[in-house]
Amino acid sequence: MATGRRAATPVVGARRRRVSQGRAGALQGGGTDTLAVTDIVARLRAGLAGRYRVERELGHGGMATVYLVEDLRHHRMLALKVLRPELTATLGAERFLREIDVAAHLQHPNILPLFDSGRLDDDSSLFYFVMPFVEGESLRDRMDREKQLPVEDAIRLTL
Repeated sequence: MATGRRAATPVVGARRRRVSQGRAGALQGGGTDTLAVTDIVARLRAGLAGRYRVERELGHGGMATVYLVEDLRHHRMLALKVLRPELTATLGAERFLREIDVAAHLQHPNILPLFDSGRLDDDSSLFYFVMPFVEGESLRDRMDREKQLPVEDAIRLTL
């Protein structure tokens, strides 16, 4: 079941643009156990208290869920991406940790920076990273609406 929501992720074309809020197709709907989501949100709120306040879910995909959080120290809204705990248990966290490492080393005007990352606690299967929240339409939503981007926009998004 698709949620229709997308979230900010560190991707090309995201900085200073309303389009490209998230990777095209990266956050698609999937069935989620409501009780498990409630438990994860409660664990996030408790484990990140004092640093981030979890506001709401922005979207979810096959590997992770993205939440809108408030940075309590710097008074700004951010996106917190959390690896699905069942994937940590079955596949391990290696792929997500590689994504964190790669994102931390990318430097380009069109790529969102990584602000923070970690594990909720030593015994937790909840790995996360934090990036800027970019409000606006996702590239997928724009493509669904327009069917084809103007050449100038497509070139600007890919450079």
